[in-house]
Amino acid sequence: MTVTRTTHPLTVVGGGAIGGTLAAALLEAGHPVQIIDADAAHVAAVRERGLRITGASGDRVAWVPAFGLEDAPAELGGVLLAVKGQATGRAMTWITPRLAPDGFVVSMQNGLNEEEIAAHIGADRTIAAFVDLFADVLEPGVVKDGGPGAMSIGEFSGPADSPRVRALAEALAGAGAPIISDNVQGYLWSKLAFGSWSSVTALADAEMWELVDRHRPAMRALAVEVSRVAVAEGVRLEDFDAYRAQAFAPGGTDEQQDAVFDDVVAWLKTQPKTRSGVWRDIAVRHRATEVPSHFLPVIAAAERHGIDVPMLRGLLREIGRIERGEISHDEDHLASFDRLAVTAR
Repeated sequence: MTVTRTTHPLTVVGGGAIGGTLAAALLEAGHPVQIIDADAAHVAAVRERGLRITGASGDRVAWVPAFGLEDAPAELGGVLLAVKGQATGRAMTWITPRLAPDGFVVSMQNGLNEEEIAAHIGADRTIAAFVDLFADVLEPGVVKDGGPGAMSIGEFSGPADSPRVRALAEALAGAGAPIISDNVQGYLWSKLAFGSWSSVTALADAEMWELVDRHRPAMRALAVEVSRVAVAEGVRLEDFDAYRAQAFAPGGTDEQQDAVFDDVVAWLKTQPKTRSGVWRDIAVRHRATEVPSHFLPVIAAAERHGIDVPMLRGLLREIGRIERGEISHDEDHLASFDRLAVTAR
């Protein structure tokens, strides 16, 4: 089954960790695909040496056509958007005038981006998606692949299970096992709760599993805050990978939550990516993280419902401080969050 009825290849805008992994999987499954990326060094490396995917199963090279913004094709069909959350608006401003009449955009991003995408192109051309791939960019043209991950996809408006969604789910099977769902938002909110853990661990310099395990009070309180807001928004939280969302929703018990921590810690130990993308943005790439774009909408929703979220406010404050160089990586920051969690309960 083809993904579009036109001759346009699928276009991955943002060919980094997630985008590069998806592009390679699509190409290897026989689907025409191209990458467009604003990083000139990354584009040049992919053009010259192919997109190198490295992982536990060995290295492979995917010869994906790569373009910069200045020499990209004039018209785009189906677009898989894989830029950082804070770049969504800029990317959509660039994509919108180039989108073919039957083109569409799929948010293969972290956070809640569908509303912003739909504001540019309409809800009927927007596809919602949840992706949990443990991938990382090691250097220009080289992506570390953590293996297949959880994935969910569905139309943003109307029935979730459309022909183009079914075709896209089939095409993406090489990168995971996509579930067609009318509740992609439930997965995205659950990932925000889980993502609060990977975000706060970026304040220290240790493996994620160690920090999640040692600082359960902080992790518990962060996930509970996100989950309370999600439920207040009318979202039905969904489980994915080792994360069981209902344990942190209203009514969840400490025993249920500790069981999830045990499972998540064991799962994280098996992942080749030992530190979060947020940590890499701060410690390696020295650039702004997407943490504000993820959690400012959650805080805004909390304000609408009168829900206090001191942990999330503290997370944004401390991530901002470490981005600006006002503090350095130190596990004491997580200990402070543990203490805040005790007073916030």
